Amino acid sequence: MTATAPTFDSPFFRAALGRFATGVTIVTAQSSAHGPVGLTVSSFNSVSLSPPLVVWSLSNTSLSLSTLEHCDRYVIQVLGADQIALANRFARGSPAERFAGLPLSRAPGGTPRLDLPCAAWFECFNRSRYKEGDHVIFVGEVEHCASSDALPLVYHAGGYDLTPTGGGK
Repeated sequence: MTATAPTFDSPFFRAALGRFATGVTIVTAQSSAHGPVGLTVSSFNSVSLSPPLVVWSLSNTSLSLSTLEHCDRYVIQVLGADQIALANRFARGSPAERFAGLPLSRAPGGTPRLDLPCAAWFECFNRSRYKEGDHVIFVGEVEHCASSDALPLVYHAGGYDLTPTGGGK
């Protein structure tokens, strides 16, 4: 059996997907040939508790794609509700400017991560990658993680959604 052609266009589909609220993360990594890379990702989700697996996806046109496809590990940092400026910086800023002036540390496996408070972080072994449509789907096996009591930043309907402590579009 094969799929039938969709009855909608891409903008309509994007608007429908926007009805589902997601958390906002920054993924950081480093390849042996380049410095650290980082970008804002809102496609993060859990897959499995045993083994501990998470999933996220990245556009085929991302400037960071090659590094992320070939790195051994990456860190997914779940942003707090008060980190809208940081989310925008890693979503819109040039790759060279994203880390400027920000403290970096290393997760236990050696992966660069922002040395800033966040709601949670996950250091992942880059287990699987699948090309599907206009994205690459990444499955990470979580090796280390930590969390805080911070409320997460939420993305909904094309903007940052309000949380009990603030946020805003």
